[in-house]
Amino acid sequence: MAYVDTKAVWTFAAVIVLPLPLVTLLIIVNYWISWSRVQLISRNNLKHRWVFSCSTVLNGAYAASFVLAHGMSAYPGPPASSAPAAFVDLGVIVVAGLLRWIINAGMVMAAIAISDASRRVRDLFTNFSQQFLELGAYGLGLVVAVILVANPFVLPGVIVAIVVLHRSALVNQYQRASRQDTKTGLASAGWWHEFAEQTLARTDDRGSTMGLLMVDLDHFKRINDTYGHPFGDEVLQAVALELQAEVRDDDACGRWGGEEFAVVLPDVGSEDSLKRVAERIRLRIESLTLQPPGDVGLGDTVNLTASIGGAVYPAKGISTLDELLLAADSALYEAKNSGRNRVCLSPAGPKPVVQEPPGEDLPGIIPPGPSPN
Repeated sequence: MAYVDTKAVWTFAAVIVLPLPLVTLLIIVNYWISWSRVQLISRNNLKHRWVFSCSTVLNGAYAASFVLAHGMSAYPGPPASSAPAAFVDLGVIVVAGLLRWIINAGMVMAAIAISDASRRVRDLFTNFSQQFLELGAYGLGLVVAVILVANPFVLPGVIVAIVVLHRSALVNQYQRASRQDTKTGLASAGWWHEFAEQTLARTDDRGSTMGLLMVDLDHFKRINDTYGHPFGDEVLQAVALELQAEVRDDDACGRWGGEEFAVVLPDVGSEDSLKRVAERIRLRIESLTLQPPGDVGLGDTVNLTASIGGAVYPAKGISTLDELLLAADSALYEAKNSGRNRVCLSPAGPKPVVQEPPGEDLPGIIPPGPSPN
């Protein structure tokens, strides 16, 4: 999750306008307060992590302070207000900010690599682009430093603006996170279920069709037992990418739980159309070849297969999402019991459309119309 680090804003502003002993005190007190607040909520015992985080910021601050002290026209203090000294000071501040960022990010990445020897180098750069948000925080820190010296009475307005933006960004990110499965990036089970309910209602209103697929990886437990859960997570991520590549933008893929995925397809058309989509997904998964970590599977390659069950709505005997899920799940069990690595659709056929004589109800036939949700 990426957001502007307010600690970076204030600590970098402090590095610019305060002497180093006060900067040290501010950073330590800041982290001590943050740790105390977390302790009151979670009672965790991860003091070493907080000490390490604080040390990364202190080391970055000391390096930035050294650059500023030897490059700025007057330090500590804001950049000069007249050219050419102002341009020189601004360039020095940029170099100091980059150095602080490199030291901070480098120490964190080194700690991650040391703590998990099996982690590959490329994994350390996952979501690395989010680190650039901290550089933006340094820019805000420069603005705060200038305002603090030039007109401190304006500072409360800046504080309010930063806090409000920070909180609103967090709310949006938490909402997005609640809709996303952290391991695969697909929809979470809760959000997928909500989307499927809405799709079912729209299908009734429009008189269209809706498809549902349940995708279950074959013998996934063997992969976890043989190569470990971290590699199992890589497998899930690879399958998730294949699912996203195969479905349309209007469809929704979700992680249903464990190694099982669910796909809802609005306006799917006929059972043949749904089966073609399911077969393409099956073949995509079957074509995956993954290499486990060298320390547990040197030279091994892992090939995957999946069993898929599906159902189309509307269908006879299906009027709710739970019934549609049950039909797709039953078809999935049929695919498993039939030998795996295959697609099976629910045997329930389309709901018959009956032309009724005016003013007459045919016994035993439900008149066509919107199905209850």
